[in-house]
Amino acid sequence: MITTVISLFILLFSITIHEASHGWAAYKLGDPTAMAAGRVTLNPIAHIDPFGTVILPLLLALFGAPVFGWAKPVPVNPHFLRNPRRDGFWISLAGPGANIIAAVASLLLILLLKLISPVTTVALYDFLTSRGSLPPGLQPLQGLVIILFYMVLINTYLVVFNLIPMYPLDGSGVLEGILPDRLAEQYSRLRPFGFLIVIILISVGFLDLIIKPLQYLILGLIFF
Repeated sequence: MITTVISLFILLFSITIHEASHGWAAYKLGDPTAMAAGRVTLNPIAHIDPFGTVILPLLLALFGAPVFGWAKPVPVNPHFLRNPRRDGFWISLAGPGANIIAAVASLLLILLLKLISPVTTVALYDFLTSRGSLPPGLQPLQGLVIILFYMVLINTYLVVFNLIPMYPLDGSGVLEGILPDRLAEQYSRLRPFGFLIVIILISVGFLDLIIKPLQYLILGLIFF
């Protein structure tokens, strides 16, 4: 239950900065649509999608699966953009970029706290090996390291998931932005089948091929 609560709150924060970054990038590139719709905000209520933000992450957490999800899509009007494909690339990249920054900053802070007080990562190890039971006598810094650890994991999951180069995920906008015009046009024909392809990729374990090595890297950096 503790792991579930921590994961859901961190996911809500991580999705909020993800979506707000999309809207902020669009605004900076000339599209005021998201700003006018109130989506360039750190208020999570503005971004919540009932299934993608609440129901799916809760089910994943309860079943012990990696917690990820999505929010309501940020509205973007390409008519306001000077170069829709180029600007679309940066708008698409802004969301995962915010999650990368959050993950790296949290990991660096864990490593800093480990240098200051090595016992903090001992408490994290005890928490992980005891399947989510808080160790007795938990100190504030030790609790902070546990929260930061899940911040690293969840933001990493969001980056990997959203950068799958398939509609409707951010990776499709990133790929469209770097493909030559002719290939981008051919690629866009996959749009009607994008969500189905994403579901198939998840079902066959595609995400695990990327996430598990990253998990081992993160654990190695923290504990060794």
